[in-house]
Amino acid sequence: MTNDNTAPTSGSIMVVGGGISGLTTALEAAEVGYEVFLVEKNPYLGGRVAQLNQYFPKLCPPTCGLEINFRRIKDNPRIKVFTLAEVEKVAGGPGNYDVGLKLNPRYVNEKCTCCGECEKACETEITNEYNFGMDKTKGAFLPFEMAFPGRYVISPQIVGTDDGKKAEQACQYGAVDLTMQARSINLSVGAIVWATGWEPYDATKIENLGFGQYDNIVTNMMMERLAAPNGPTSGKIIRPSDDKAPESIAFVQCAGSRDENHLPYCSYICCMASLKQATYIRAQYPDARIYIFYIDIRSPGDRYEKFYKTIKADENVVFVKGKVAEVSEDPVNKTVTVVAENAVTGEKIKQTVDMVVLATGMQPTAANAKLPADLKYNEDGFVINDFTSGGMFAAGCANKPADVVSSNQNATGMALKAIQTLVRK
Repeated sequence: MTNDNTAPTSGSIMVVGGGISGLTTALEAAEVGYEVFLVEKNPYLGGRVAQLNQYFPKLCPPTCGLEINFRRIKDNPRIKVFTLAEVEKVAGGPGNYDVGLKLNPRYVNEKCTCCGECEKACETEITNEYNFGMDKTKGAFLPFEMAFPGRYVISPQIVGTDDGKKAEQACQYGAVDLTMQARSINLSVGAIVWATGWEPYDATKIENLGFGQYDNIVTNMMMERLAAPNGPTSGKIIRPSDDKAPESIAFVQCAGSRDENHLPYCSYICCMASLKQATYIRAQYPDARIYIFYIDIRSPGDRYEKFYKTIKADENVVFVKGKVAEVSEDPVNKTVTVVAENAVTGEKIKQTVDMVVLATGMQPTAANAKLPADLKYNEDGFVINDFTSGGMFAAGCANKPADVVSSNQNATGMALKAIQTLVRK
């Protein structure tokens, strides 16, 4: 029942970012009756969660949660989805924002049935960003099997080429349209939730850890894709240099995090991500030796603490409290030697392994590209919520480092804050 002193005003909510936080915000607002515009820069929804092999708390594959949310979005007429879209400007104030959007062409319209004929006709291969450049994809591609919207994408790289024409001619439904152009639209909204998410910290900046210099050093997000059934190796964890099964793997925690030269804060998720990935390795290689070099283990809450204790009880998992100072590679067999000082014993440790995984930190997307709105940021690029002024709010990892569960909880709260902006008192 509406209070006598409050009445809903006409207005809608824009959610910028279609990852798990954005999906939750949009659904929570729409399912209580508000019109929502969901804006995503990629050609698909799902964000970082879509790239994971499994996620906490139940170690489910992404399909477990995303499929349900995609169905809820599809069935809800109050949600309008814009993919390949960018916010160019935001004017106005709480309750009355004018937002300019740029809609980039997909070159595939709503007639697409995902038959795949355009992909078969295309010979050009491009870097697969979804798999962090570990493989190639065709110039006509479906981002991943359960991508939403369920529609192919034509890369701008083949538009105007013979391959583009082949892809267009191969489609019997008239879904490929190479004449599509970028266009701009304006939307009036009462509140905006920025769910712009995070990016893995650029590991090439951490020069002493060898990423980009040595073949068998990967990041934690690359490990997620290696372990995923729809990843570049169909789920088989293998050494990039020779496709061999690794007999030993080292995890280097706080790769760039808690470091004043890179990310001065703890990224919250990295410890649990590495512990989770240890289970991936153990499932495929029961006898593999796993070394985890850490500063401190962060396993918040009873459930995560139990998970940590289970991993620690594995006799083939060795925890070393010490920050890795350097790595080197054997030029012949491509093994990697990790050097660290054991903070407990004080001894210098040199451990040679087949493969190294860097637990790179979580950096807000806005740290590298400020959002086109009047927002406040902390020194690390996270958006500071101004609940007094209202109108615009940051959800999930745009606001602080968080796991999936925490992001969902936070997003529900930000949906409520956005709704309160639309209520006239």
